[in-house]
Amino acid sequence: MNISQNIKNFIEDIPGHVKLVAISKTKPEKDILEAYNSGHKIFGENRVQEFVKKYEELPKDIEWHMVGHLQSNKVKYIASFVHLIHAVDSYRLLKIINKEAITNGRIIGCLLQIHIAREETKFGFSMDEVIEMLKSTEFRELKNVQITGLMGMATFSDDEELIRSEFKYLKNCYNELKNTYFNNCPFFKEISMGMSGDYKIAIEEGSTMVRIGSIIFGVRNH
Repeated sequence: MNISQNIKNFIEDIPGHVKLVAISKTKPEKDILEAYNSGHKIFGENRVQEFVKKYEELPKDIEWHMVGHLQSNKVKYIASFVHLIHAVDSYRLLKIINKEAITNGRIIGCLLQIHIAREETKFGFSMDEVIEMLKSTEFRELKNVQITGLMGMATFSDDEELIRSEFKYLKNCYNELKNTYFNNCPFFKEISMGMSGDYKIAIEEGSTMVRIGSIIFGVRNH
């Protein structure tokens, strides 16, 4: 399996403005190094313990993204190095990220996860909850988090029209928030949607960041 070639092929296949987050969870460090040595530096992890170990052992110019559901009591372990947290799904979590960012003298990039799927198991804000949060004085006091966009996960389904409608909804949410609350914020620019099975639809619907594992690294190790 040629990881560097997979990355090269994938990047040639997507528009230049779309970032590839190579999902390296469960993958050994040698696989990540092979990807890194081919010039790719953005990787996504979702298990904090594994994430910290990889950060400690791999090159320090890697841009690490936390892509899975993040428990608030685990934030402190990654706050010193994480570049972007994709799945901020509650105001409580955002406050804790802000607190840990202050402790580490950092500003941490965050994406607000919007619940777009039909499955109840997926985490995320409703749009009403996001708007309520953005209007609050408490939110404006959080100086050490930077909201750089939105993230969403489509329903796990073969129904392409359903998936497309969910991604379209996330793009509409993004447009509404950009125009109303982040109009003067050049950093609010990311829409993280699309994984190995549905990234083409996501890109057609406006994704700026795709989270790809199996296409790059092969089937996940459990």
